Parts: sequence; structure tokens; C-alpha cells
Amino acid sequence: MRILALVALLATGASAAPRDLEQARDRQDRAVLERIAASYRAAAFKQPGDATAQYNMAVAQSYLAEVATELRDKNGGRTAAEAGIQAAEKAVALKPSVAEHHRILGTLCGQVIPANVLAGLKYGRCALDSINKAIELDAKSAIAYVSRGVGNYYLPAAFGGGADIALKDLDKAIQLNPKLHEAYLWKGIALRKLNR
Repeated sequence: MRILALVALLATGASAAPRDLEQARDRQDRAVLERIAASYRAAAFKQPGDATAQYNMAVAQSYLAEVATELRDKNGGRTAAEAGIQAAEKAVALKPSVAEHHRILGTLCGQVIPANVLAGLKYGRCALDSINKAIELDAKSAIAYVSRGVGNYYLPAAFGGGADIALKDLDKAIQLNPKLHEAYLWKGIALRKLNR
């Protein structure tokens, strides 16, 4: 179940990533992911004023962070996520009205936390605020609701999260896009946690 959780963890959205990147993530082929991420990094560095280039780098780094974390390399996951945060912040600064830029920033901020729980103080706020901004900008983004639902799933109830709260966002994601498999996967995980 852990791999399924991380595959969907603050998912970057299937439509946002090129097929080869997704396939490498799904196979947990870290070497291929690192090569692809390096090519996106090079493009982003050559085009610092191109929001799409920055966003693509952020997505690649998010996938790399996801796989590193799944392979129990928390520090590698943190390093990849932090590199992605820089690119996502640039994408947001260049095109602040694009909801998906905010969502990937929130995703990456959430991916830093497993390597250092104390980082939750800094990056938790970034994750929450960025995902909420994405939903504010595009209230019909099903993947943004999945991202917020996953964040709420991991956020302790004492801090306003929990599986019950997550279910509301996941149900909203399913309502918006009944074919979004990440929403169903996470709804199942949340229901299981609630013994339902």
C-alpha cells in the first residue's frame, strides 16, 4: 500500500507529465527519472523566464522525490523536492494566475516533510497555502482536491486534518472528474483507515 500512497501523494496530475516521466515513476526507475529530471533542469536553467520550463522541472523533481522516498531515501527525496520547490516558486512568480503552478508548489512542499518532521513547520504552511490557492484559482481542478485531501489525510486531527476531512476533498475530486483514479485510490485508503 505504501507505493500506492506515494504514487498518489500530492499527485502531480497525469495530464501534466510526459508519458516517459510517468512510466519511469511507475516503474520506480530512478536512473531514468534522474536523466529526465536533468534534462528538464537544463531547460529550466536555460529559460529562467519561461514558466512552463520551470513547471516541467518542478514536476520532474516531484516524481524523483516521490520515488526516492518510496525507495527509503528520505534525504534524496528531500533534496529533489527542494530543487523542485525553487522551480515551482519561479513558475508561480512568472504566472501567478495558473492554479497548477500553485498545486505543484504545494505538492513539493509536502514532499520535503517526511525527511524531517520539523520541516513541517515551514513546509506544511507552504503546502497548505499553495494547494488552497490552486483551488481558489481553479475550483474545478479535481487533482487539486486530491492534493488537498492527501495533505489532510496526513495532517493530524489535532491540526485540523484526518481521514474524515480528507474524504470530503476526495469526494469533491470524484464529483469533478469521475475518471480520476488517484481520487478513488485515496478514498479507499482513507476509508480503510476509518475501518469503513
